[in-house]
Amino acid sequence: MNITVQKLEKKMHMEAVNEQGGKIRMDGNTQIGGLQGGFSPLQLLLAGIGGCSAIDIMGILEKQKQSLEDLQVEVNGDKQSTGTYSEFKTIHLKFIFTGNLDEKKVKRAIDLSLNKYCSVSKALEKGSEITSSYEIR
Repeated sequence: MNITVQKLEKKMHMEAVNEQGGKIRMDGNTQIGGLQGGFSPLQLLLAGIGGCSAIDIMGILEKQKQSLEDLQVEVNGDKQSTGTYSEFKTIHLKFIFTGNLDEKKVKRAIDLSLNKYCSVSKALEKGSEITSSYEIR
């Protein structure tokens, strides 16, 4: 897996490009010269855990023949400063499902993703308490 991060025209504005050509803009906050025209690196971590778990959960529910119409993941991270850097003390994922779904299968899919399959949650759990909740509409 390879990612290239390239500085763009402004001081703290960057673009990350993956091997397939996918792009994400990153930026620092305005106090350090950023434009706030992209995700901060810590926001990318939250997006990563939300996307990783959503992909797992959609795959699990599909295998269980569940009728998932839509899935939204709201990810909230409680950031704490530890001297020279910041880390997430807690990360909470709220899954909002739409569809005719079996609640037990939804709970199991969330548990399997966050505790077994999602590489991002496994990487972050060493330094962050990860919790979740869900709603079925």
